[in-house]
Amino acid sequence: MQTTTEIETEIIYYTDGSCEPNPGAGGFAVIRAMEPRVLGSEPDSTNIRMEGKALIAAIKDSDGAPCVIHTDSEFWINVITKWSKGWEANGWKKKGGEIKNLDIVQEVVPLYRASKARLEWVRGHNNDPGNEMADHWANEARKTKAQ
Repeated sequence: MQTTTEIETEIIYYTDGSCEPNPGAGGFAVIRAMEPRVLGSEPDSTNIRMEGKALIAAIKDSDGAPCVIHTDSEFWINVITKWSKGWEANGWKKKGGEIKNLDIVQEVVPLYRASKARLEWVRGHNNDPGNEMADHWANEARKTKAQ
């Protein structure tokens, strides 16, 4: 039987991306323990790219520790946990044509597979304090770098 000190606790993350206009100036945020942990931006991006960059940053920040990453991006959860397996087996191609944001896909997938991260979907803009904080800081990152 494990004692409390032997059980690794999971780091709790919330991530979000922002782009305005979309495409346009983008920002992302990683919230850890309800504090802004990592902020980033790109001058010319999309919301999807920023969501993916936030997930990469959270996985890297966890440094191999068990963690739960809350995201409102069902798209990235599906890419990472479902679609990428077939794309990879098919030489990073999909039936419908090119894979958009392949650079991010090819970075996040191996990071996720090697991590102890667990992705959890949270409904965006639904008064979840962690998601609201991530949204706020993603917008701040975007605004700061867009000026």
